[in-house]
Amino acid sequence: MHDHHHHHHRGMGGGGRGPRMFDSGAMRYVVLQLIAEKPRHGYEIIKELETRIGGGYAPSPGAIYPLMAMLYDMGHVSISQEGNKKLHSITPEGQAFLDENRAMVDAVMARLTEGGRGTGRGDGRHDDLRAVMHELKGTVIMRARDPHAPAGRREQIAAILRRAGAEIAKLD
Repeated sequence: MHDHHHHHHRGMGGGGRGPRMFDSGAMRYVVLQLIAEKPRHGYEIIKELETRIGGGYAPSPGAIYPLMAMLYDMGHVSISQEGNKKLHSITPEGQAFLDENRAMVDAVMARLTEGGRGTGRGDGRHDDLRAVMHELKGTVIMRARDPHAPAGRREQIAAILRRAGAEIAKLD
């Protein structure tokens, strides 16, 4: 079985301009939120992200289109043909997913509009760690619940998390 969920990791780093803007888990929330605001084509999502971030970053089609296909596969968006373009609309399942993850969605959207600027709350490092932990949780849940995942996926995830925990515990 071909796992098509790996392609959306490329093109999200933002070049050499500091830390990555989004991981694939966070990008999923952003794209779904934009579709929830109004039905959109893939190109519109890319342009909207570029506008909101302030022109310093635009995700590549190679990052966005596989992600939109995954959202469709998960039942979070529906697709209607509009000429030769696909118009993506949120489904009740997609809206429920956003609602369940509202704190995460709001945090990611706030980071998006910040565009890498400081938040004015202390040094912001504590908030960043919390956001990263939420992103990790969202990614773990999504990958663990993937109905197309091969047998043993949950064990793989648990092993990765144990290794990460052990590495963090070893820090000076």
